[in-house]
Amino acid sequence: QVQLVESGGGLVQAGGSLRLSCAASGGSFSNYPMGWFRQVPGKEREFVAAISGSGGSTYYSDSVKGRFTISRGNAKNTVYLQMNSLNPEDTAVYYCAAARAALVIPRALSMVGSWGQGTQVTVSS
Repeated sequence: QVQLVESGGGLVQAGGSLRLSCAASGGSFSNYPMGWFRQVPGKEREFVAAISGSGGSTYYSDSVKGRFTISRGNAKNTVYLQMNSLNPEDTAVYYCAAARAALVIPRALSMVGSWGQGTQVTVSS
Protein backbone atom coordinates (compact mmCIF):
# COMPACT_ATOMS: atom_id res chain seq x y z
CA GLN A 1 0.00 0.00 0.00
CA VAL A 2 0.98 3.62 -0.45
CA GLN A 3 3.10 5.25 2.26
CA LEU A 4 2.12 8.74 3.39
CA VAL A 5 4.00 11.30 5.48
CA GLU A 6 2.37 14.55 6.64
CA SER A 7 4.07 17.76 7.68
CA GLY A 8 3.24 21.40 8.30
CA GLY A 9 1.15 21.26 11.46
CA GLY A 10 1.67 23.63 14.34
CA LEU A 11 0.17 26.28 16.59
CA VAL A 12 -1.60 29.24 15.03
CA GLN A 13 -3.91 31.99 16.29
CA ALA A 14 -7.53 32.19 15.21
CA GLY A 15 -7.82 33.77 11.79
CA GLY A 16 -4.40 32.57 10.74
CA SER A 17 -3.29 30.12 8.08
CA LEU A 18 -1.31 26.90 7.76
CA ARG A 19 -0.40 24.68 4.83
CA LEU A 20 -0.16 20.94 5.35
CA SER A 21 1.82 18.71 3.01
CA CYS A 22 1.56 14.99 2.37
CA ALA A 23 4.27 13.10 0.51
CA ALA A 24 3.20 9.81 -1.03
CA SER A 25 5.36 6.92 -2.15
CA GLY A 26 4.73 3.40 -3.33
CA GLY A 27 4.88 3.36 -7.10
CA SER A 28 1.53 3.68 -8.85
CA PHE A 29 -0.24 4.03 -5.50
CA SER A 30 1.06 7.60 -5.30
CA ASN A 31 -1.33 8.56 -8.10
CA TYR A 32 -4.44 7.36 -6.30
CA PRO A 33 -7.09 9.82 -5.16
CA MET A 34 -6.10 11.33 -1.84
CA GLY A 35 -7.71 13.20 0.99
CA TRP A 36 -7.45 14.78 4.40
CA PHE A 37 -9.28 13.76 7.56
CA ARG A 38 -9.07 15.13 11.08
CA GLN A 39 -9.72 13.77 14.54
CA VAL A 40 -9.92 15.06 18.11
CA PRO A 41 -9.85 12.87 21.24
CA GLY A 42 -13.20 11.24 21.89
CA LYS A 43 -14.57 12.08 18.45
CA GLU A 44 -14.79 10.16 15.21
CA ARG A 45 -12.31 10.82 12.46
CA GLU A 46 -14.05 13.16 10.02
CA PHE A 47 -13.63 13.93 6.36
CA VAL A 48 -12.10 17.28 5.46
CA ALA A 49 -11.17 17.31 1.77
CA ALA A 50 -10.34 15.00 -1.12
CA ILE A 51 -8.88 15.24 -4.60
CA SER A 52 -8.99 12.99 -7.65
CA GLY A 53 -5.92 11.20 -8.95
CA SER A 54 -5.48 13.73 -11.73
CA GLY A 55 -6.19 16.69 -9.47
CA GLY A 56 -9.11 17.73 -11.65
CA SER A 57 -11.85 17.27 -9.05
CA THR A 58 -11.94 18.38 -5.42
CA TYR A 59 -14.35 17.73 -2.57
CA TYR A 60 -14.82 19.45 0.79
CA SER A 61 -16.79 19.05 3.97
CA ASP A 62 -19.31 21.79 4.65
CA SER A 63 -17.34 22.96 7.67
CA VAL A 64 -14.22 23.86 5.68
CA LYS A 65 -15.56 24.74 2.23
CA GLY A 66 -14.48 28.24 1.27
CA ARG A 67 -11.64 28.26 3.81
CA PHE A 68 -9.53 25.22 2.90
CA THR A 69 -8.08 24.26 -0.48
CA ILE A 70 -6.72 20.86 -1.43
CA SER A 71 -4.30 20.55 -4.33
CA ARG A 72 -1.74 18.20 -5.87
CA GLY A 73 1.80 18.98 -6.87
CA ASN A 74 2.91 18.74 -10.48
CA ALA A 75 4.33 15.27 -9.90
CA LYS A 76 0.98 14.10 -8.41
CA ASN A 77 2.77 12.41 -5.50
CA THR A 78 2.30 15.32 -3.11
CA VAL A 79 -0.97 16.71 -1.81
CA TYR A 80 -1.42 19.99 0.04
CA LEU A 81 -4.09 21.41 2.30
CA GLN A 82 -4.07 25.19 2.48
CA MET A 83 -6.02 26.22 5.57
CA ASN A 84 -7.14 29.83 5.88
CA SER A 85 -9.34 31.65 8.39
CA LEU A 86 -8.63 29.00 11.00
CA ASN A 87 -10.75 28.86 14.13
CA PRO A 88 -10.45 26.81 17.35
CA GLU A 89 -12.93 24.24 15.98
CA ASP A 90 -10.28 23.31 13.40
CA THR A 91 -7.95 22.06 16.15
CA ALA A 92 -7.29 18.37 15.53
CA VAL A 93 -4.79 15.82 14.35
CA TYR A 94 -4.90 15.95 10.57
CA TYR A 95 -4.34 12.75 8.62
CA CYS A 96 -3.46 12.32 4.99
CA ALA A 97 -5.31 9.45 3.32
CA ALA A 98 -4.97 7.51 0.10
CA ALA A 99 -7.96 5.84 -1.50
CA ARG A 100 -8.32 2.07 -1.37
CA ALA A 101 -8.69 1.91 -5.17
CA ALA A 102 -7.88 4.10 -8.14
CA LEU A 103 -11.51 5.03 -8.87
CA VAL A 104 -12.53 5.70 -5.27
CA ILE A 105 -12.62 9.22 -3.84
CA PRO A 106 -11.70 8.97 -0.14
CA ARG A 107 -14.58 10.94 1.38
CA ALA A 108 -15.39 8.36 4.05
CA LEU A 109 -13.38 6.07 6.30
CA SER A 110 -14.41 2.99 4.34
CA MET A 111 -12.90 4.46 1.18
CA VAL A 112 -9.40 4.84 2.66
CA GLY A 113 -6.66 2.31 2.00
CA SER A 114 -3.67 3.99 3.67
CA TRP A 115 -3.17 6.61 6.38
CA GLY A 116 -0.34 8.94 7.25
CA GLN A 117 0.90 9.26 10.82
CA GLY A 118 -0.94 12.51 11.46
CA THR A 119 0.15 16.06 12.20
CA GLN A 120 -1.21 18.23 15.02
CA VAL A 121 -2.94 21.51 14.21
CA THR A 122 -3.79 23.72 17.18
CA VAL A 123 -5.71 26.98 16.76
CA SER A 124 -5.74 29.27 19.77
CA SER A 125 -8.42 31.84 20.53
